[in-house]
Amino acid sequence: MATWVLSECGLRPFPRLYPKPRTGLPDSPFSNPNSGSIGIAPFKTAKTIAISSYSRMCRDKNWALKVSAPVTIPFLDEDESGITGEFNPGAPPPFTLADIRAAIPKHCWVKDPWRSMSYVLRDVVVVFGLAAVAVYFNNMVVWPLYWIAQSTMFWALFVLGHDCGHGSFSNNAKLNSVVGHLLHSSILVPYHGWRISHRTHHQNHGHVENDESWHPLSEKIYRSLNDSTRKLRFTLPFPMLAYPFYLWSRSPGKKGSHFDPNSNLFLPNEKKDVITSTVCWIAMAALLVGLSFTMGPLQVLKLYGIPYWGFVMWLDLVTYLHHHGHEDKLPWYRGKEWSYLRGGLTTLDRDYGWINNIHHDIGTHVVHHLFPQIPHYNLIDATEAAKPIFGKYYREPKKSWPLPFHLLGVLVSSLKKDHYVSDEGEIVYYQTDTTRKL
Repeated sequence: MATWVLSECGLRPFPRLYPKPRTGLPDSPFSNPNSGSIGIAPFKTAKTIAISSYSRMCRDKNWALKVSAPVTIPFLDEDESGITGEFNPGAPPPFTLADIRAAIPKHCWVKDPWRSMSYVLRDVVVVFGLAAVAVYFNNMVVWPLYWIAQSTMFWALFVLGHDCGHGSFSNNAKLNSVVGHLLHSSILVPYHGWRISHRTHHQNHGHVENDESWHPLSEKIYRSLNDSTRKLRFTLPFPMLAYPFYLWSRSPGKKGSHFDPNSNLFLPNEKKDVITSTVCWIAMAALLVGLSFTMGPLQVLKLYGIPYWGFVMWLDLVTYLHHHGHEDKLPWYRGKEWSYLRGGLTTLDRDYGWINNIHHDIGTHVVHHLFPQIPHYNLIDATEAAKPIFGKYYREPKKSWPLPFHLLGVLVSSLKKDHYVSDEGEIVYYQTDTTRKL
């Protein structure tokens, strides 16, 4: 990076403050995130701008102050060729998916079914242990602590079922399906229905229309929503309770259900899988009804109902923040500008403090999005190996305290400003509705 200072001694280079970036973007156009499109601007180097400023100032004979001051130009990145330009997150990266794959060590791709099953055993033991402790003490000091802990464990079970859906749990498809059904059905998630739609999300991540979960609304769809729907989507805590409703009817602007084998979410040869998962979901719901008659509805509510809704909030929080809320605006794509790599590079890693290990490092999300077949226990190693390739396309997550309370502020801020994207343009950014209070 090079800048210049103007002093009474003439035009002098300013000391280098930062190392050269690991990725350069020669001849990259400047981006205007607020406009929702890419604008081409005349390209000027820092030296050109500084000399021009110096010439204008020399014509003015009246120097009021004789102090050194930096010429008022932005700090610019410099690539290996000496060409400078602002980093543009929407520009095609100077590396390929194969480059990232080659940088990831071989051991990161190995799936160990015994290790995967050990995490299942650990989580199941903790779930039943927490329930036993809560029932034993049965007082209003223990119950709230139980609800927080158990909802987090339900979320951990979901992440392991999610690994089964990606095939990163093991290389055995039958084992993945059996374990996935047991884990997801236990928390009222239709395994195959969700697995297939989540596959669609990964295959189209970062695409405005084709992405499946937490994709942006176009301005036209956003304006068509009534006030109550808009408030439900952008006013807490309602967005954090959205998952069960999404399973039944998907997002605004899309139709279908994760329980309906005839939904356009699924291919004809996937109908039997969807029916199987829906039957398992019904069986779990029936079990809960039966337990309500046996144990009493209040006990089932305390042991299962409240933790279930806490799990839903975990799921919505984590999945939302992996695609929203960065301090710099990140692009969404349409048409020819979209690619699997560019879409995946708009995802974000998040740090959850002590929760990282409990929910199986799902916050290590960028590499997971690009290579979902990597087991969760190898994601950290894979990410560290890939960082030199990513360069500035990787956004280091803010370190968390033991509990990730800082992410609540990120969530609130994002919901206040990330409302819709332009109906036109192949590279677009979130815009804010300033016409109404949400």
